[in-house]
Amino acid sequence: MSDSITPRSKDYSNWYLDIILKAKLADYSPVRGCMVIRPRGFAIWEAIQSQLDRMFKESGHLNAYFPLLIPEEYIQKEADHIEGFAPELAIVTHGGGEKLEKPYIIRPTSETIIWSMYKQWIHSYRDLPLLLNQWANVMRWEKRTRLFLRTTEFLWQEGHTAHATKEEAQEETQHIFEIYKNFAHNYMAMYCIGGKKSESEKFAGAVETYSIESLMQDGKVIQAGTSHFLGQNFARVFDVQFQSEQGSQEYVWATSWGVSTRLIGALIMAHSDDKGLLLPPRLAPTQIIIQAIYRENTKNEVLTCAQSIFDELSESFRCVLDTDARHSPGWRFAESELQGIPIRIEIGQKDIEKNSCLVSRRDTGEKNAIPRNALGSAIAPLLNAIQTNMFERHKAFTEEHTHTPDNYTELKSLFEGPIPGYCIIPWDGELSSEQKLKEDTKATIRAILDQPPPRSTCIISGRPAKQCVIVGKAY
Repeated sequence: MSDSITPRSKDYSNWYLDIILKAKLADYSPVRGCMVIRPRGFAIWEAIQSQLDRMFKESGHLNAYFPLLIPEEYIQKEADHIEGFAPELAIVTHGGGEKLEKPYIIRPTSETIIWSMYKQWIHSYRDLPLLLNQWANVMRWEKRTRLFLRTTEFLWQEGHTAHATKEEAQEETQHIFEIYKNFAHNYMAMYCIGGKKSESEKFAGAVETYSIESLMQDGKVIQAGTSHFLGQNFARVFDVQFQSEQGSQEYVWATSWGVSTRLIGALIMAHSDDKGLLLPPRLAPTQIIIQAIYRENTKNEVLTCAQSIFDELSESFRCVLDTDARHSPGWRFAESELQGIPIRIEIGQKDIEKNSCLVSRRDTGEKNAIPRNALGSAIAPLLNAIQTNMFERHKAFTEEHTHTPDNYTELKSLFEGPIPGYCIIPWDGELSSEQKLKEDTKATIRAILDQPPPRSTCIISGRPAKQCVIVGKAY
């Protein structure tokens, strides 16, 4: 119950884990660093998957599936790729009771095996573009894990596209970046800032990486989604060429992009409170809970009324009917708050006599009596109001904790505070300055912003500024 959730102000990390465990979203697995996603948690993932899958398909992408096991030599073909993933690889050396002739890698990501297949499928400009996505699991041998945020095995989607021109691939990279940003804003009610990654922060094997970044309630940042322009790197490694319309042989241009079950962790940390989960209506597996409150002498009438409300609303909304009288009303109310259900409708004998229902908002706690005959028309606007309020509240929090420090001393003091937040600073574009920032503050450049630097000199080195960047401490 919510009274046993560690307050955020006392221990934010334990608060986060308490919500996951007590709301029954996930649990620890006997396999080191892995998690079991429970039905309530998986229902949130299904809602995320459903909306993103629709958005991908509307933009012409098709789903496919590629093997979990990747030949080791494929991973080793792309030098930056293997260097980036080497510490996280899980390697299968035995199978069927025997040592394998060649080991396999359990996929940390699928670029290499997918491009080995693209070599067989792409021969002409007529075969392009090839726009594929897969929903799958991956394994990265993490040393420090936390439920949803960083686990050895996790679920994700990974898109892999092939194009005839550089411009088309770059447009695809930006298009997916915008899809992710749209999804975060309009479905997760989570405000994001995004842009291109620095050279040291980009995906291993990419020419350019773009990410959406979101600020959590403790002032740290989650990288919520990434879109990579791969150039011709993987096409050259796997010799994927096509005959152009002019008859010449050209290497294919590529992108890859993905989000994962980390988004569930982001949802929790961006919105939830000391009562438990707080889910945006567009992703909440249950949008409305109808709770019948009765004694034995009013049971039939109250249950009949509650059932009629459920029958009406469930035609348009995701509803559950709670008639369980084994627990007190207070316990049931707290349980619905713990689960993050956006709207609670209470119906009891007094409500029936008044021909109304008591409707509570999870985001604000506001309660209003709504006439029974107006209930159907009131719910959609109320859900929209909750969705909008959650986004605006998170946006306001982000803006409140976004700073433009005047000097490096001020920047360092901000990152020593209880809620570090973001800093927007001028940067000279040099790796040495980026490394100094990380060593001094443990903060990193989260994205290069598409705007002029706030000043002419780099706040870290004093050299001429080349770019405007947003800096934060990441999970």
